[in-house]
Amino acid sequence: MEKEAGPAAAGVRLDDPWDEASAAGWDEADGVGGEAADGAPGPGEPPPGLSAAEIYLEVHRSAAFREVRRRYRRFVMPAALAFLLWYLAYVVVATTAPALMARPVAGAVNVAMVAGLGQFLTTFLLTWAYARHARLRRDRAALDLRWDTQELTRGAGQPAAGGPVR
Repeated sequence: MEKEAGPAAAGVRLDDPWDEASAAGWDEADGVGGEAADGAPGPGEPPPGLSAAEIYLEVHRSAAFREVRRRYRRFVMPAALAFLLWYLAYVVVATTAPALMARPVAGAVNVAMVAGLGQFLTTFLLTWAYARHARLRRDRAALDLRWDTQELTRGAGQPAAGGPVR
């Protein structure tokens, strides 16, 4: 883990928000989860009265979520536009300037073949750049946001002490 993300990212979270609490409530007797003795929510519990939908709306409005979306858009929009323009230029030149596209480059290889192979190369390079950008700029923040959201929603659908779920 240190090789990819550096020494600061070597910490591992041991609490798993994807781990479902026991449906029978067997894990409540030991004081893990649920409410504290004074009636306040325990660590990782949502504030009382918030539904999962309200929690997701709050996360959607949060600065962390907006930052992840901003980083995504700042890469995807220019990259998609550049690739679309490159593709359209190839199609337009192929239809309007067939003599240019038929010009030999080396032996039987002509400009059209080089540009067509360039389309494939561009696709692979763009895929690599997207994966690298996601790994370096968004994945850690998105994962932290997911962990926090799952911790908040873990108890949102469960009834309060003695109350039915609506």
